Amino acid sequence: MKCPYCTKIDNKVIDSRLSKDGRTIRRRRECLECSRRFTTYERLEEILPMVVKKDGRREPFNRDKIIEGIKKSCQKRPVSITKIEEFVDSLEVYFHELGKKEIESKEVGERVINSLKEWDEVAYVRFASVYRQFKDINEFMNELEDILKSKRETESS
Repeated sequence: MKCPYCTKIDNKVIDSRLSKDGRTIRRRRECLECSRRFTTYERLEEILPMVVKKDGRREPFNRDKIIEGIKKSCQKRPVSITKIEEFVDSLEVYFHELGKKEIESKEVGERVINSLKEWDEVAYVRFASVYRQFKDINEFMNELEDILKSKRETESS
């Protein structure tokens, strides 16, 4: 592993810990050249299905792309990065266990949007505005009205 500070490859592992779900190993390393410490994560490389985009293009399932999209929606909102990463971990497991070679991008997007709706309404609306590609302010307002309506129903019960 290359040191992120001095780019030398000589380092030693100081500590290793298994994640809660047992799918990732966190390693603390110390560079033997500059003596600085850094953390690496090791996970089993799994063959995930290809994602079929709306226009028919196919691209590999990309957890980092999903995490970045969710992080943008959750910017300055009370949603932790840990929660986001755990969700994407579970998403990967779900799609891996499906055993399909291809999945529709819509299925990924709907799973993300449903989780955001539970976590934070503002993050949900931010994601929905990009994901659902609102054509005008009326579509945006309809989405907001649906959120307010379901919130009122929840509060009254």
